[in-house]
Amino acid sequence: MPVRRDGADLLLAIRLSPRAARERIGGTFTDSAGQRWLQASVTAPPDKGKANAALIALLARLLKRPASSIFLETGDTNRLKRLRLADAGPQAEQSLREIAEQERSGT
Repeated sequence: MPVRRDGADLLLAIRLSPRAARERIGGTFTDSAGQRWLQASVTAPPDKGKANAALIALLARLLKRPASSIFLETGDTNRLKRLRLADAGPQAEQSLREIAEQERSGT
């Protein structure tokens, strides 16, 4: 599962597609090692962190959380990223699990 609890935080594995036609999130991608990643697309280019910032803003809007509580831990210049949602409660975890189970949805 792309969502994992780490104490009070949530760790989120995301496969990001920059320069998409629209921003959306949902569904999963399974890599060659069998790990599942939540799929996300943003319209921003992968230039100087713009796509990463757009991803964090998209998640913040979707989960109704401040963007300052979402941190990029790994994957700064990679399509596969790991994010930390600081002090995320059970509601955020449930929302992310539901998003992962649905087909890619528009926001």
